[in-house]
Amino acid sequence: MTILKRKRKIPLKVEDIMSVPPVTAPEDVTVSDVARLMYDNKIGSVLIVDNQGKLIGIVTERDITHACAMGILGKETKAFAIMTENPITATPQMSVEEAFKKMKEANIRHLPVVDENGKPVGALSLRDVTDALFSFLLVLF
Repeated sequence: MTILKRKRKIPLKVEDIMSVPPVTAPEDVTVSDVARLMYDNKIGSVLIVDNQGKLIGIVTERDITHACAMGILGKETKAFAIMTENPITATPQMSVEEAFKKMKEANIRHLPVVDENGKPVGALSLRDVTDALFSFLLVLF
């Protein structure tokens, strides 16, 4: 006799666990100022927006580390020089499972969450996903 286990899914949406409000900065901000925003807000990425507030890039700790290691980081280096342009994004209604798959496939730890106009409404980090997972496990045990 075969016992079939159905796959259970947790109906968790990105908006349920994303960090809000997103920390954003204009494209002409210096990398030094972006690093300060990360430090002050205890986060690992800053979303870069244009004059209309639309997402155009992301600067992560990894980007800053890479720029420093490659010797392209000066005191006045602008964020647009090291940011990841047109980053992979999620929507608030996307399932956490789908968002996590995007993160895993692209080997990234931060996923900007944008509305239908391309404006950031939040950010999803690997930390957000693991915090949600641990919270769920604590409820079970």
